[in-house]
Amino acid sequence: MKNDIRSNKPFSWLRSRSRAAVMVVFCIAAFVTKAAAQQPANKPGVNELLQSYYAIKDALVSGNNNAASAGATAFVKNINGLSLQAISAGNVSALVKDAGAIAEAKDIKAQRQYFANFSSNMAEVAKALKLADQPVYIQYCPMIKASWLSNEKSIKNPYYGSSMLTCGKVTDTIE
Repeated sequence: MKNDIRSNKPFSWLRSRSRAAVMVVFCIAAFVTKAAAQQPANKPGVNELLQSYYAIKDALVSGNNNAASAGATAFVKNINGLSLQAISAGNVSALVKDAGAIAEAKDIKAQRQYFANFSSNMAEVAKALKLADQPVYIQYCPMIKASWLSNEKSIKNPYYGSSMLTCGKVTDTIE
């Protein structure tokens, strides 16, 4: 396009390119925002929180009360080290209370009872924040009428351990 003093619309090429540039920037911003929303919470320690939860679950599956207690102690340490911007103070308080009860209980049966409420509270946090790159499976035990989180689809029931290892079903997936 010719842009000189005889043209009716000087610099019209610049205006059309500016519009195109604005559209490109807008599209890039939309893509970056969507990609960022699909990433796990970029808060330090949030992913470790889920891993600590899984350690407690796995200890209960195997019937190891000492490992469950140690895992719960590690969970409390991890969550207390988090910024309250990552998880609300109310959720932190509930999770600390639940994990603390598991840590203090030395009886596997009591730990499993506390784990039900702990899992319910952890599921709320997992739904509110993307805690991991991998899917988080919410699994349900009809005998106990309680759920738990798992990093795998196969059922390994923490409420009954080896006596009813595969009792349960996947009820939801957090991706």
